[in-house]
Amino acid sequence: MTIGSPHERRTRETKMEENMLGRRVALGATAGLMTAALIRPREARASKAVNVVLESEVTILDPHFITAAITRTFGLHIFDMLYAMDSKGAIQPQMVQAHQVSSDRLRWDFRLREGLKWHDGTPVTATDCVASLTRWMPRDALGRALRNAHERIEARDTRSFTIHLKEPFPLMLQVLGKPNAPLPVMMPEKLARIPGDQRITEPLGSGPFRFRADLWRPGSLMVLERNPDYVPRREAPDFLAGGKDVKIDQLLLRVMPDQATGATALMAGEIDYQQYLPFDLLARLERARGVKLMSFGGVEQFQGNFRLNHAAPPFDDPAIRKVLWKLVDQNAVLTAIGVPPQHRAPQCPSFWMCGAPLTTDVGAAGAGLDIEAAKAELRATSYRGQPVIILEVGGSISQTAAMVLAHNMRQAGFTVDEQVMDWGTVLARRARRDNWSMFSVYSNGTDMLSPLTHFYVASTCADFPGWSCDNAVPPMLQAFARAEDDASRKRIAAELQEAMYRLTPNVMWGQFSIPAGYRTTLKNMIESAYPMFWQVEKT
Repeated sequence: MTIGSPHERRTRETKMEENMLGRRVALGATAGLMTAALIRPREARASKAVNVVLESEVTILDPHFITAAITRTFGLHIFDMLYAMDSKGAIQPQMVQAHQVSSDRLRWDFRLREGLKWHDGTPVTATDCVASLTRWMPRDALGRALRNAHERIEARDTRSFTIHLKEPFPLMLQVLGKPNAPLPVMMPEKLARIPGDQRITEPLGSGPFRFRADLWRPGSLMVLERNPDYVPRREAPDFLAGGKDVKIDQLLLRVMPDQATGATALMAGEIDYQQYLPFDLLARLERARGVKLMSFGGVEQFQGNFRLNHAAPPFDDPAIRKVLWKLVDQNAVLTAIGVPPQHRAPQCPSFWMCGAPLTTDVGAAGAGLDIEAAKAELRATSYRGQPVIILEVGGSISQTAAMVLAHNMRQAGFTVDEQVMDWGTVLARRARRDNWSMFSVYSNGTDMLSPLTHFYVASTCADFPGWSCDNAVPPMLQAFARAEDDASRKRIAAELQEAMYRLTPNVMWGQFSIPAGYRTTLKNMIESAYPMFWQVEKT
């Protein structure tokens, strides 16, 4: 979702504007002292070290374990994948040198590149890859689709392995090179033998950076250093594909109190990059000397969602859930958050993102803000005033989105109980089937642009927080995975969206981007919503 903190990023609340502005004045006055203290450790003084502030602190180090975007960012630097997506959405070889497919399309043979090593110096083997895929597949919706289609995976020699299928699987490369979390990264067999529902805590990858556990200071600093044994591909870097030629010695992941402090540090030159910038400081950042902003469109934007709990009243009733489609005004939500017009999409009805290959408005007729129609529709349901418990992350933009919806819900006749907490508490609460009705969150567009990766569609009828289920959906997902061409996939995606508007596993609250910023002393930055530092130079 790409869940934000994991998927949540902090910014202001509309109704607390005066307090927040006052706080930022104080932060601006003290940020130099605070950030100077943050960057003084001796280990941070390596030559060619780049200081970055990401969306949140990295706390979970296992890319197979969780859908968190911050763990995905960590994983892309420490681990490597068999294939990777380029900037045009095409899947390219990464760890793989070449593959062959049998004439009946039931056997895929893969051969690894020469010179691949784990960070402890031992060679990457086909057996490692077999164990990694076996561990990852049950953890991921696309992985489960491959698991259902495959018969077995076997290593043939130290660099070659084969996937035998029960039936053709046209999405093989899209699955092995997916950019969505949980990532199909390769790890040594000794780690891949750890059950997938248990986290690995000592990450050992083969990627362009390696993790320095001895320098990790939780709450303050994480150090990734250049992997001297990494052999980049010869192709130019292209999004997640191509050669990952590291030109810096260390990547220093800093933890800041909030986005405003980070933005002040960026303008002062005390950090080199910040992944998410506060909207209300963008004008100042645009004028700041030595700072460049990045903005993103289409699938590199975010999709905001309200996730509904189908396991408990009142949203166990589909008729009550459907009322929400008439209570969300995406433009009003994004305006309340403070997203400038140039950083948002118009009202988007598509589950699969607007400006994306599967964009559609099928099923959306009747959606859109209409308080009076919502009142009438709610009166015709079984709703009798049961409280709607909304879990809100304090100080986040998703809280602002929830506050706007809560206002409209009260006008329509709902009883609303807004409960403010941190993201960790939301994660704990949402694991229960009771005592919550919905929460607000936003996710990377790359996670939501396909039915097979969309968190709330791909997980239908599965044990996933929210517990939405329509038994007609899993066969449609299987048909989508088997489809041989883009036209067929687009048709099935439209049918799935129509089913989702009836089921209402979630309601979209907007499509938008959060600009990133970096110092102009960084060269060769790939301008992407995915932070990538293997090609960066610092002058």
